[in-house]
Amino acid sequence: MLGGVTETVGRRERKKAATRQALADAALELFLARGYDAVGVREIADAADVSVTTLFKHFPDGKEALVFDDDANREATLVAVVRDRPAGLSIPAALHRFLRAEQAGLGAQPRFADFLRLVRETPALQEHARRMWLRHEVRLAGAIADESGLPPDDAACQALAHFALEAVGLARGHADPGAALDRIFGLLADGWGKS
Repeated sequence: MLGGVTETVGRRERKKAATRQALADAALELFLARGYDAVGVREIADAADVSVTTLFKHFPDGKEALVFDDDANREATLVAVVRDRPAGLSIPAALHRFLRAEQAGLGAQPRFADFLRLVRETPALQEHARRMWLRHEVRLAGAIADESGLPPDDAACQALAHFALEAVGLARGHADPGAALDRIFGLLADGWGKS
């Protein structure tokens, strides 16, 4: 009997995840084709073959959240990278390893440049990204402080979180983003080791 309950919960979670992904995919396609402001939530729901109510159950924060559908997972992953790093691996090294792998994975996605352009050209998405980034920065700084035995408002922890998150955007503008990220994290690791 218990196996049936687990299977039902697993199926339900998979269906929710599939619906959420279908909504995010439909939204991105519509936004890229016609522009963010020209697309309404009803059109997105119709394209994903769900109701508007279902859309808001999955994305209660509205249209902007559809573009950044992996926001909560990314924040949790950043915190886990710090907390669950292997023994002997420094916090900057753990963040570097994770962000380097993430950068390589995103760069290989064919629509990533289009996604970046959409965010850059849409004020509402820029503002949403800024708020999301600040929230990630606060949570990451808290995890760094906790793991380092420092107070939650420690300036060095806040700086490391801030610059680690900003490093990806800075590296993206270089001919070799991976080498640029390595250089940035070299600086962060040196500074962290001296704090």
